[in-house]
Amino acid sequence: MKGFIAQCKAELLRSLRNKRVLFFSIGFPVVFYLIFTSTVGGNTEVGGAAWKSYYLMSMTAFGLLASSINSLGVKLAQERAQGWVRLLRITPLSQPAYFGSKLVSMSLLNAGIIAIMFLVGYLAKGVHLSAGAWIGCAVWLLFGSLAFLALGSLIGLARRVELTQTLATMCQLILAMLGGLWFPTEAMPEAMKTIAQAMPTYHFAHGTWAVVAGNTPAWSDAVVLAAYLLGFVILSSYISKKQDAV
Repeated sequence: MKGFIAQCKAELLRSLRNKRVLFFSIGFPVVFYLIFTSTVGGNTEVGGAAWKSYYLMSMTAFGLLASSINSLGVKLAQERAQGWVRLLRITPLSQPAYFGSKLVSMSLLNAGIIAIMFLVGYLAKGVHLSAGAWIGCAVWLLFGSLAFLALGSLIGLARRVELTQTLATMCQLILAMLGGLWFPTEAMPEAMKTIAQAMPTYHFAHGTWAVVAGNTPAWSDAVVLAAYLLGFVILSSYISKKQDAV
């Protein structure tokens, strides 16, 4: 247990020292949030929620997406390329503990991203929600990000680090744009709305959009996220076993 805790601390420190991770997971979403909430009228509402509250949840979801896919995927690919995973097989740290430490450390990092984004919304833009709404959004985002951590693990199985970086960046941008994180789905054409509703990012953010509008997240959002999580886990496990066999 002590070894697992020590590994969790090491993984968390590595993530916090990675300026690239902090920029794309925190800096980029904060800048986007401040710009787009300043250019759109303060009284604008989207889906029954104030724009500054709605877009705060969108950018928080985007930050978690960047952290879960880009950071974790690239890190896993780099460690595989450096032979770190093979080296761990001759140490007391088991493979489940190795991946478990990454899951715990990334979840802690994601919790920090949520806290920072919420503070920015509250202090810089005067976003006022009830305590239940803040907590509900935070819990939804934290558990919903597990699906994207699973996707990051899947992308990290790519043979080359350069390919992993390309795939991670492409997935992050495509999922953010098509899922309605950058601009509301209400402003999309009907065909784009249909595509958006098939994206995991849409259901990830939609739960929080519902909360800030005074509603409860739909069960369908949770079911879709759980289905994506299960699918990514099964696919990554299958590919990992095939690679080990080779």
